[in-house]
Amino acid sequence: MHDFSLGDFVILKGAEDWGIGQVQSVIGNRVTVNFDHAGKQLINTDNVKLVHVAEKTDQNPVFD
Repeated sequence: MHDFSLGDFVILKGAEDWGIGQVQSVIGNRVTVNFDHAGKQLINTDNVKLVHVAEKTDQNPVFD
């Protein structure tokens, strides 16, 4: 089960250089995320792993 809500902060495992993203929409396993360095991306969470970040900071993310 995927547990993402609008406004959640996440990073994409394996693409950390995209920066922190904020969830814009969730439809089943498809999550639209607006990343700091990659813009808006449609992510299929069956294929890649999004990791929750407790809060966004300019220096270091704080992971849940």
